[in-house]
Amino acid sequence: KMDAAALTKAIADGKGSAMLKTVAGGTLTAKAAGGKVMVTDEKGGSATVTIADVYQSNGVIHVVDKVLLPK
Repeated sequence: KMDAAALTKAIADGKGSAMLKTVAGGTLTAKAAGGKVMVTDEKGGSATVTIADVYQSNGVIHVVDKVLLPK
């Protein structure tokens, strides 16, 4: 589970960005910009996290403002 605190730490530890594996085996890149978290997919599409830490029984969801696509 990667909540907002863990994601923010991963970005800081990665000197400004964090590579994240998806459940389907893809990769997302997360960066902090202007107090917000931006996520980029493998095709170069970018989205902003609008609602963080929506806890579910099997993990945590972060709502984004655009659709991110697999490769």
